[in-house]
Formats: sequence, structure tokens, C-alpha cells
Amino acid sequence: MPGKLKAKIVAGRHLPVMDRASDLTDAFVEVKFGNTTFKTDVYHKSLNPQWNSEWFKFEVDDEDLQDEPLQITVLDHDTYSANDAIGKVYIDIDPLLCSEAASVISGWFPIYDTIHGIRGEINVLVKVELFNDLNRFRQSSCGVKFFCTTSIPRCYRAAMVHGFVEELVVNEDPEYQWIDRIRTPRASNEARQRLISLMSGELQRKIGLKVLEMGGNAVVGYLQCFDLEGESGLVVRAIGTACTLDKLSSGSAPSTNTHIHPNTAPASNACNSPSKDGKEPVFGEDLPSSSGPPTPFRALPTSSSSPPPFSPSKPCSRQSSSSDTDLSLTPKTGMGSGGSAGKDAGPLKTLLRQQTQTALEQREFPFFTLTSFPPGFLVHAGGVVSARSVKLLDRIHNPDEPETRDAWWEEIRQEIKSHAKALGCHAVVGYSESTSICEEVCILSASGTAAILNPRYMREGCLDIGSTDHRLFLKTGCGFCHIPYDELNMPFPAQLTYCYHCRRQKVPDVLFTTIDLPPEAAVTGKGCLIQARLCRLKKKAQGEVNATAISNLLPFMEYELHTQLMNKLKLRSMNALFGLRIQISVGENMLLGLASATGVYLTALPASGGIQIAGKTPGDLSNEHHILTIQKRINDTIAKNKELYQINPPELTEEAVGSPIPEPRQRSRLFRSHSESSDELSELDLSHGKKDAFVLEIDDTDAVEDIHSLLTDTPPPTGFYSCNTEIMPGIYNWTSGVQMFTSVRVFRLSNANLTNQGLNKIFTDLCENLLKSFYFKLRSMIPCCLCHLNVTVAVPEEELIQVAVTAVAMTFDKDQTQEKPAEKVIQKGSGEIEEQLQFPLELCADSSSTSTQQSSKISVSSLERGSPLPEGRSRSLRSNRSFGGSSVTVVKMTPLSFLPGTRIIKYLGIINMFFIRETTSLREEGGVSGFLHSFIAEVFAMVRAHVAALGGNAVVSYSMKECVLMENPNKNQAQCLINVSGDAVICVRETDQEPVSSSTNIGQSCSSGTDGGAT
Repeated sequence: MPGKLKAKIVAGRHLPVMDRASDLTDAFVEVKFGNTTFKTDVYHKSLNPQWNSEWFKFEVDDEDLQDEPLQITVLDHDTYSANDAIGKVYIDIDPLLCSEAASVISGWFPIYDTIHGIRGEINVLVKVELFNDLNRFRQSSCGVKFFCTTSIPRCYRAAMVHGFVEELVVNEDPEYQWIDRIRTPRASNEARQRLISLMSGELQRKIGLKVLEMGGNAVVGYLQCFDLEGESGLVVRAIGTACTLDKLSSGSAPSTNTHIHPNTAPASNACNSPSKDGKEPVFGEDLPSSSGPPTPFRALPTSSSSPPPFSPSKPCSRQSSSSDTDLSLTPKTGMGSGGSAGKDAGPLKTLLRQQTQTALEQREFPFFTLTSFPPGFLVHAGGVVSARSVKLLDRIHNPDEPETRDAWWEEIRQEIKSHAKALGCHAVVGYSESTSICEEVCILSASGTAAILNPRYMREGCLDIGSTDHRLFLKTGCGFCHIPYDELNMPFPAQLTYCYHCRRQKVPDVLFTTIDLPPEAAVTGKGCLIQARLCRLKKKAQGEVNATAISNLLPFMEYELHTQLMNKLKLRSMNALFGLRIQISVGENMLLGLASATGVYLTALPASGGIQIAGKTPGDLSNEHHILTIQKRINDTIAKNKELYQINPPELTEEAVGSPIPEPRQRSRLFRSHSESSDELSELDLSHGKKDAFVLEIDDTDAVEDIHSLLTDTPPPTGFYSCNTEIMPGIYNWTSGVQMFTSVRVFRLSNANLTNQGLNKIFTDLCENLLKSFYFKLRSMIPCCLCHLNVTVAVPEEELIQVAVTAVAMTFDKDQTQEKPAEKVIQKGSGEIEEQLQFPLELCADSSSTSTQQSSKISVSSLERGSPLPEGRSRSLRSNRSFGGSSVTVVKMTPLSFLPGTRIIKYLGIINMFFIRETTSLREEGGVSGFLHSFIAEVFAMVRAHVAALGGNAVVSYSMKECVLMENPNKNQAQCLINVSGDAVICVRETDQEPVSSSTNIGQSCSSGTDGGAT
């Protein structure tokens, strides 16, 4: 056998009372892997049993080690009746299968029950012994590393980026099987949890096999999603970017300084490892040695047998069922662009495009799930490309076969590829996929940023490509803004001007992207979160009628969302969006749309013109005084925003730049949602001072509502900033005060006669009030920035709107220069730090003069007044509490790929967990608010416990991908499903080599809160 798994059950603690007569428990443990089960002895009459079992040994194939979790079931022994279940623990073995992985999993795991939640803890030891397997037909992918982070991991360098990998697996949902009618809710939930764990392991193994076939050893930007299709089945799918990663030595690991953009790695780190011989194809000749003079690109060889530069082979790609020419080449969105103009392009650009295009066109899908890159990787950004499709799940002939879903995603990806080609780009970066399902209707969505990439970096990982022009782009930070398409054959109408930075190439007036701000980008002022929100009612229908109605609504919703984004961008005097994410969620009688992005002012792009109001209809709306009043309010708002976000672009003079920048041509652009007429354009005054104006026309009451909602979109309070990217543009001097939080708010609609405008107001107020509650509760952390603000919306039931938010609050020193690292919070005592936290913690004290440590327990408080943690629940959250004189380090959690003031020295594996919680006593648990709050707190505790058992002290790139709530208040019932993921890591302080202790970084500890808000 190629593998041996060993498990030992040590002890349990704080078990629930199962025998009412003695107020004690007769506990024993079943350890199961595959079809083999072992049992411990029964430990009678104790809530803290000490089993100290022998080593249970399982001889298994290595592919089973990847697919199967180790199941540990704690039961109460009954002599005359069936044994009562206390709870289960699922342990993923995959982190032990890599050569750099931990050698043992050891720690206290919360015992979880889908009905009662956490019911005590169990101490387990797990080891794996792998033997050499020379079978060339083996189906395992042991050794392939997975990373949730969407950038190259901190202590690695990318020797090669191979490209896109995807896979999906399908199975019947146990919740909808016939046996579900006769089994208990607990058994049904556990069957579902076990199946999803098995499918997740199988999916990861299949993705790993594709990576090995491509010659890689890692998957970066791994995105795994669950599609609950009801009776049609349960789908687990994943996408990622296959890479060959080299481990950096400890002395050369890139550090994350508090005053430097975390994605900026020194060029020496990226080039200090040679490429593997025989593994990577070449462009003509080898690169010159580092000591030789730089040379320009060489022409591609004419031999047709040369392998593509991204990967030596393509055995895993599915054959395309449709050609690009069968699809429309019109981009879904034409809001952003970047590249260099065709007639002004130099030899660098021509050769760059030829080399990379030849390389990537041989790939079926030249997509990359990365959102941040080292300098030099991204050459040009062309703008956002997206595609959506509505499908009927009841049209699937065989629910157990994945071919139908594969064909659906194939169509979407081919459409994305054709849009990128229409923008003159050969790749798509920041790529993501999502679904929204209601009954038998499923909306498939995909989006990314069309781009041109540097082929040399993808081959060698080397930044110096020997081109003066390219080094100029890196130096000035404007190259990615230049348009990649031909100015004379643009796929959409746009106003182009010469770059305000280098004055060599053309740039658009606005740029939309789905990626993080490139580290070399030149930015003026600070950024801010920009959100567009939209609700649309639809009639209840079934089958194809329902799908057709949704299909007809989608294009108009996307147009409205883009219009709102553009209006709000102009109102803030900004000209670019980063991290754009548009969600369309479907319900039985409505569609919700939410677009989130981070607005910035790129100095390479022209200044944003003003917004001018024009009235066209007779009556009160065309009253000149009324229009002038609105115009004055808009002008005042723009002026305040310029001051708030410090947007003062430098004026370019002829003496400063050598020659004048050509003035942009006057253009006429009208953005309206309801009516457009080319005859009216000539009557509008489009000038606003010396700048081109963005015109909003008041032609009905809806337009008035749109303008009022635009003006009521208030900025954050003084001292607060927010963004949905990893780092707020314009802020670099971060301190170590970091606090992550998760919040879920559910709103029940009470009025059955709502209009679209009424729904829009409710939805907007819901999102705005949620953000305001964060600002209020985090007010003691000022100056503070909410980073990586991930907002997801859903319509779980007919009258429910659900908004879930995960973000991290980061403090910064506004008086500090960028050159001086911030160490204020680290040097403070634990009492001062605790005062800064809105969610109090019982802290670990770690004195350098003594070895004693005080106990540490996470006390999770609700974000909403009136919804405290239900009584009796707090004792179950003990994953980080000390017992018997020993203490466990607090595990920090963050959605970022780094922690300020620290550096990552080791990645321990991916955390990918799925939990189900059900209750039949909803009111007794504090309603929806208390139920959700306690469940999320338990999820946090279980994630921390699994990371600590691997030897880690932090979770980075944490995300909550799914939060599905179903409630029945009349029956006092509710059920919630949550899927979370992240990277388990070991962090050290910048100045240390030892892992961070709990006392020095307690300010980074994470807490959760939930807003039930069910009304």
C-alpha cells in the first residue's frame, strides 16, 4: 500500500451531560477512514474523559488520502438503547501529503453537532507515512500545493505560470433523496456534510492531476464553490491558476513592510532562482546572463514544433464545442480600456503582442484567477469583460453527469475569450465565476479583465526584459493604462487622450478592472468604496417563461449598475475602478444587483469632468431654479469629495513635459436609464467649466429619484476609509492594529405592494445602515480603513433579502511618513490594545521574564444591540482557551494575503470547510440574529482549531463563500449552510525569526459578529 494513516485519540473535555441521572457522560469514540472503523474504550461517568488510545492504523491508497476526510465521532454509550451521538470532527489529511507540510496534526478540535453546535472538544493526533509509488497510472496528485490567495504566495517565487485549470464534480444531494423522509434531520445534515467533504477532496485531487500534467506544482487563486441545485443535484466546482513555484530561502523571503505596498517584491527575489532545465520552452534564444548588457526581444522561431511558452503540453484541456467566430465579438462592457495605440506602437509592443498572443492562443482558456501581480507581469489592461447566461436545471437529462454543466461553462468562457480578443487582448486576469440559483433557474456569471501579459516574466519570473520602453512603463506606472486595441478600430465608442504621465500612448477617459491596483501605478489622493445597488421586481413564473423574463432583465440591470458606477465615480472626481465585482441574485419575485469596486484617481488618465443636470420635460421638473439647485448641490459635493480624498492632480505645463498634451476633442455623451433620443443631444450644453461634462437628464420622476439617491450617497465619517481591494490606494503606513469581522443581516419585506423604487430604497438603506453600523462600532480605531470589504447579497426566500459582509479593519498612522514602519500597537500593553478592540477578547499574557501564561478565550460580541450571544452558548467556544496550565496561541484571521507588521514563513495548507446548522428552537436562541451569530462564532472557532492543530498561528485570504439561510418562523425553525476557506500559515514579526506570540500581536486577533436584523 502506498500510504499508512495513523490516528490516536488522547482525551476529551467539556462534553455535554448525556445521562440526566448522574449529570455525566459515558463517552467513547469511533474513528473511521474509508470503510474501516476503530473504537476506543468507553470512559464511564466523566465530562473530561482520558482515553489515551493506541494508534489506529489505516493502510490506504494515496488518492484515498486526498479524497476522504478522517471522521471522528464521539458517542454516549447506552446499555439498553442505541448510543447517542454527541458530535463529529472531520479532519482533512491533504495538508500532510506535501513535502513541505507539517509532519503531524495535533490539537484540540471542537466536537460539532449540526443540531446543537459545538459540544466540547477532543484531542487527536494524526500522522501519515507515504511510500514511493512508481505506478504511472496512479490517480493521486500528492505534493501539489493549493493557495486561496490571488497573488503569488509570500515566501515563493513563480518560476512559471502555466494557466487556467478548472473542474467540477456532481452528485445527488442527500437532502433531496427519498431516504430523507424517514431519517432524522441530524442524519440528513451529516450525510450532506460528509458528501460535500468527499466531493471537495475529489475535486482538489482532479485539479492537482491537471496541474501535474501541465508541469506545475501549485494552484494559486484556488476558488471552490458549491451549487445547491435542489433535486437536480449538488455541484462542487473549482477554478485556479496552475503555477510552478520555487520556495525562497528564509533570508530572501519578500517581507511585507508596513510602509510598502505588500504586493511589491524586490526584483532580486523574483529572479534569484534559475528555471528548470528541460521543463520550460524558450522564446528564440535564452535570456542573457545577469552580468551582460540588456538586449531587446528576439523574434520568435519559425519552427511550428516549438511548444507554447506557457506550458509544455495541454493534455487536460477539453475540446471546445464552439468557435470564437460563432459568438458575438461585441464586448459586454466597454467602460474600461488600456494599452498602446496601434499607429504609435514601437517594436517592443509589436514583438510583445506577437510572442504572447502566439503563446496564449494555443491555450483553450487563457484565464488567470490572480488579481495582484509583481511589477512587470501586467503590461496592459483592456477593461472588464463579462458574460451571463440563464439556464434551466430541469433540462439536465442525467443529474449525475457533469457534461451538461461543463458545456454551459464552456459557452461562458468562450464568450469571455472572444470579448478579450475584441479588445485586442490575449489574456483575462482577475477571472472569477459565480452562480445564483432559485428553484429551477440558474444564472451563470463570469467576469475578468482583458489584458496583455509579459511573456518573459511568465517564463523566467524575471522582471528585467531588457527594454528601455518597458522600464519606462515600470518607472512611470502608466503602461497598464495604455489602450491595447487599435485607435482607428475601437470595439466601442470612447474618448482617447495622450497619457498624462508619459505622453507617448493613448489612454481612455475611464478604466474599469476586476484586479487590485498594480503596485507600480501612480495614484493621486486616496481611494474609496463605490457601490451600485439595484432591485427589479418580476412576475412569478415557472420554467421557460421565468427564464425568458430573467434573461430580458439582465442586460438592462447591468447597464443600470454601470450607469450608477459611472455617476458615483464622476461625483468623486475619480477616473478608475479596481476590484470590480458585479453580482446578480435571483429570487422568486425579484432580482438584486450589487456592484462593488474601489475608485481611484490615476494620474495617467485625464481628470474627471463634472456632472451637468439638464431638464427636458415641461412642468415642475423643468423649473430652472430647481435644476440650478440640484446642479449647485452636485458641484458642492464634487468639491467636498476632492478635498476629502485629496484629489489634486498636478497641472502639466509645457515646460514640465517638453511638449503640450493634445486637448481632448469635445464629445457628447448622455447617460440615462429610461429614454434616449439622438435629436436631443444637440440641445444639451455639455461643457462644465474647462472640462467635458457628464450629463444627467431629468425626464421623469425616476430620474429625479436617481439624482437624489446619488446625492444621498454619503461618504464615510471623518477618519474612516473603505475599499474592497486588499490595500487602500494612497495609504501605506499601516500599523499592526487589525481586526476582522463577519456580519450577516436579513431583512423581511412586509409590504406586498412594493414598486421598483421602493425596493431600491429598502435595499440601499439596508446596505448603507450596515456600513454605518461598522463605522459606529469601530469608532475607537480611528484613523481606520475597512479593507477587502466583500459584500454578498442573496434572496433566500420570497420575502427575504440577505446581505453578508466580511472585511478587515486596519489602523494606520496618518501623521507618519511612508519611510518609517509603524510599531505603535505592538509596543502597547494588552490593556491598551483591548480598549481599541470593539469585540473584546480575554487576552493571553506572555511575559518575557516568566513562562506563565494566562488563559485566553474568545468572547464574541454581536454587532447589533439587542442580539447578544444566547446564554449557555459561550462555554462551547473554547478552541483557544488554556486548560491544565497550557495555552494555545490565538489564531489570527484576515481576508488579506498578509498581516501588517509580520511576514509569512510557511504555508501549511488550504482550509476549506463546509458546515450545516439547524435549529428547532429559533426564538429561544435569540431569533435569526442570535442563531446566525452563534453559528458564525462556532465556524470561527473550528477554523482556528484546525489551523492551530497544523502548527499555524494565522489564516490569510479568508473568505466566506456561501451563507445560505432558510427559516420558517411559524415553526420556530431555521437552517444555515456556510462554506469558508483560507490559507493556514505561520507568521513571524518583521524583526523576529520566531512565530508571533499571542501577546505581541493581540491587536490582530479576529472576532465575528452578526446582524440578524430580521424584521
